[in-house]
Amino acid sequence: MRVVLLRIGIDSGAGEMQGPLFEDGSFELVPIPDGFHKLGENRETYGNTKCRSGRFLVDYFPEGMRANYKNSPIHSDPEFETFTYGDPTKGAKRGLRNLDEGDLLVFYAGLEPWPQRGERNLYIVGYFNVCWAGLATELSETELNARFHNNFHVKHKDALQDQRNRLVLVQGDQSSKLLKKAVPISAMGKDKAGKPLKVLSEDAQTCFSDFGGRIGIQRSAPRWVPASHVANAARFVRSLA
Repeated sequence: MRVVLLRIGIDSGAGEMQGPLFEDGSFELVPIPDGFHKLGENRETYGNTKCRSGRFLVDYFPEGMRANYKNSPIHSDPEFETFTYGDPTKGAKRGLRNLDEGDLLVFYAGLEPWPQRGERNLYIVGYFNVCWAGLATELSETELNARFHNNFHVKHKDALQDQRNRLVLVQGDQSSKLLKKAVPISAMGKDKAGKPLKVLSEDAQTCFSDFGGRIGIQRSAPRWVPASHVANAARFVRSLA
């Protein structure tokens, strides 16, 4: 089996903030803005979409940003109702199409304390026990709609028409989870130029490896756990509630 780490959710580069982390360790996964549709074409917005707490997503933005984002459409992907993820990519994420049944796709996101803002860190927020992965073109129309009808890239037919030939899709089985409490995996390090960079914490390196010294995880490229650490990583992730 294989285990891969993937960053998701709103961040300073896509949405200008981090998701909210509450005092008890629970959190909300806030999606990134929808960069495909024009304003009004996607009816799911930060102002009309509720999250687990029952609050609207826009409530977690800094007060001065709420007016700008209230009517902004959201790109809700991955989704944890039917456990699907999609990406119309030609880059590193294209490798996700090679995941097999039984592999683990582990999602992490940037979070910061709320309502009192504080230190931002990276946390595991959920995972898929993969039951299918591949390109949208590998599925018939019937299979695509049966498996991925709730995925952003499939339910928005204009997006699907534009992206289908390059759309990577991953489906998790019913044992997949959006965690109740976030699990920290980052520490503050530095890049080659000496600038601050989020890196895997020592504990996370013990679990997932140091990726050959490439411990920076601030970016969203998939990180494939080496075979030497897969069994330990899988046990750890599947133990999370």
